Amino acid sequence: MPDLSEQGIIENSARMSLDTAFSFRCGPDMPCFNRCCNDVSILLSPYDVLRMKRGLHMDSSQFLEKYTFTMRSRDKRVPVVFLRMDEQSRNCPLVTGSGCGVYAHRPWACRMYPLGMAEPKGPNAAAGRFYFRVEEPLCKGHGEPCEHTVREWIESQHLDPFDQMQAVFLEFMSHPKWETSAPLSEKQLDMYFMSLYDLDRFRRFVMDTRFLDLFEVDEARVEAIARDDEDLLEFAFDWLAFLLFHEKRMKMRAPADAGATAVAAHEER
Repeated sequence: MPDLSEQGIIENSARMSLDTAFSFRCGPDMPCFNRCCNDVSILLSPYDVLRMKRGLHMDSSQFLEKYTFTMRSRDKRVPVVFLRMDEQSRNCPLVTGSGCGVYAHRPWACRMYPLGMAEPKGPNAAAGRFYFRVEEPLCKGHGEPCEHTVREWIESQHLDPFDQMQAVFLEFMSHPKWETSAPLSEKQLDMYFMSLYDLDRFRRFVMDTRFLDLFEVDEARVEAIARDDEDLLEFAFDWLAFLLFHEKRMKMRAPADAGATAVAAHEER
């Protein structure tokens, strides 16, 4: 198996640019079809969860309970969400005999395969972002007479909206106050998880509590977050930056501790 740890990728993977060509094909006629969906660890971004729960026509709370499990990240100790494999077969529970059951809404990692992306940090940061191949023995699609460039693959897999929303998420997670602030309290952790992953619950928090009495939110934005999940997720980043880092992305109606009051209103529900 390839070493897909961060250090292993940086040290051992051949770097690919957007214009690097590679050969790969996947389809139901391949002998390995669906095998790559067995016993895998797939980290889900907030936007992945948004798309998957939408594709399944599920409330976010129901989706998270049925199809995911949560751990704490090692560095910031915040919740991170993984796709839950079937306990007995270890298959992805969303895979059917004909392929992915949420193909149009599948996560970033599934779209990107057989490529990965790395952005070295620290002493390796100068190298910048690069792409690499994930060549697992079980996959027979490598070397098939179907050539793409990395750029063409990204376009064909419709990765742009995932990358755009991930850039917002990474900017938020790179905020310098993560390094200087105290660890999040349990209340803050619940707010973080709800705001970024449990979007339908977050929408109810904004629309059905005293939140809009405490904060000035443009009427057009209120209408947008009431109906559009992407707008709601972008609003969630502004709210958390205000609540956790005291950034002036929200405007209070009164000079009280509106953040604490809003959290209290959430707890009353």
